[in-house]
Amino acid sequence: MKFVEYPDADMMLIDLADTLASELNMALMTHERASLAVPGGTSPGPIFDVLSAVHLDWDRVDVVLTDERWVPGDHARSNTKMLYERLLTDNAARANYISLYTGDATPEAGAEAIRDQVHALLPISVLLMGMGADMHCASLFPGSDHLAAALADDAPEVLAMHGGEMPESRVTLTAPVLKGALSRHLVIFGAPKRQALDRAVRLADPMRAPISAMLPGMIVHWAE
Repeated sequence: MKFVEYPDADMMLIDLADTLASELNMALMTHERASLAVPGGTSPGPIFDVLSAVHLDWDRVDVVLTDERWVPGDHARSNTKMLYERLLTDNAARANYISLYTGDATPEAGAEAIRDQVHALLPISVLLMGMGADMHCASLFPGSDHLAAALADDAPEVLAMHGGEMPESRVTLTAPVLKGALSRHLVIFGAPKRQALDRAVRLADPMRAPISAMLPGMIVHWAE
């Protein structure tokens, strides 16, 4: 794990957006397409605002969320809704979005089709992740029902997740997909998240601190 500390959040957001754009551009120089996996939530929004305006061959970029709540794309709690508002706009509106929500009654019912689409993206070119104060990442929550299966080396690309601190059912990319990304970044803000990261490092137990499974080889970006 490489830890990068920034003097302020604005500098981190601009620098990280520039890094992501540069890595995507490098991937496109050697491959026909590049893939970008990103988190939901509010924290990455400012990064997306900057990244969406970057001049890049976006029509050759596939974008996928690291996880999604099992709700329609126009739902207030949909990560897809946020993504269209903050990332898939301006120049980045030309990117190809791979949705993790199929409209089926349950995430289990749509999982096979989603797995095929995610499999076609592998390995992920560039991964951006967030982390909760409970040390979860993507929808790998301590106490969720399929956490051990999602962390396993032979996990399928996508799994449905229930329980833990999740009020809705979700679907998530699994550990092999996340750890297999060619470039991996974690962005966190504030002292509580820094403390949570330090605790995850000490625990080194993915069942209690799922983010700990992702940290080897990860670049962590932090600002107060």
